[in-house]
Amino acid sequence: MVPTPAYSLRIGSGLLSLARPCVMGILNLTPDSFFTGSRQASAEAALAQARQMLTEGADILDLGAVSTRPGADDVPEAEEWARLQPALEAIRQALPHAVLSVDTFRASVAQRALAAGANIVNDVTGGQDPEMWPAVAAARAPYILMHMRGTPQTMAGLTDYDDVTTAVAQYLLERLAAARAAGVADVVLDPGIGFAKTPALSFTLLRELPALAVLGAPLLIGLSRKGLIWKTLGINPDDALNGTTALHMVALQGGAHILRVHDVRPAVEAVRLFEAVQGRGLTT
Repeated sequence: MVPTPAYSLRIGSGLLSLARPCVMGILNLTPDSFFTGSRQASAEAALAQARQMLTEGADILDLGAVSTRPGADDVPEAEEWARLQPALEAIRQALPHAVLSVDTFRASVAQRALAAGANIVNDVTGGQDPEMWPAVAAARAPYILMHMRGTPQTMAGLTDYDDVTTAVAQYLLERLAAARAAGVADVVLDPGIGFAKTPALSFTLLRELPALAVLGAPLLIGLSRKGLIWKTLGINPDDALNGTTALHMVALQGGAHILRVHDVRPAVEAVRLFEAVQGRGLTT
């Protein structure tokens, strides 16, 4: 098991401790996300799901209005915001203390979302929009920086690596330094499991996760119901919860600080059992 530094993220005037691994619940405000069970068709449905996830122990809620599954259609900026705004505002009004992340690669959407009450920006492109880091820095918000090659439309053909872990580590280190130089103080790193990576490459990253957990920033792992699970097991995303939970334990043992998940309660239970194995969090 890899010792995980006691990182924290600044959320408004407070801190979110990552000394214990956190669980981020996924709220998809899209009609085409790869896991149908995660899709929320209205602000009311998103709010109900947000309440449920918080009840089950989610530390962060991640709202996304553009699918980034392989081959997903591009969505115009106006449509992304039209999907995101009602749910974000409803959740922020009803749940004022919830920690909300917005999953977007557009600086303009991130800026609007932060003004509307989002706390964190989750960017799958690692800051390819040149206005992203200035917007995040101005809001003094935490930022999730992910590794991906190409776009969701092209990444399936960009999986040729000499050494995937070295390539991902070098990219994350370079982008981490650039983000900090741009004034982004709190950065979380995400190796991008499944993004421009075959299942075999994703398993390599999981196996070699300790090499990424020592890069000087907290580590987020998003593998919930992804293809590395259901393709390996010969099932579909709807049946991939058990495999997800198994790999969550691998990620935690490798040094993950945040698990990004569709199913909050099983992930919270995995964290509790991981803590128990390490001799922490026991009451008897």
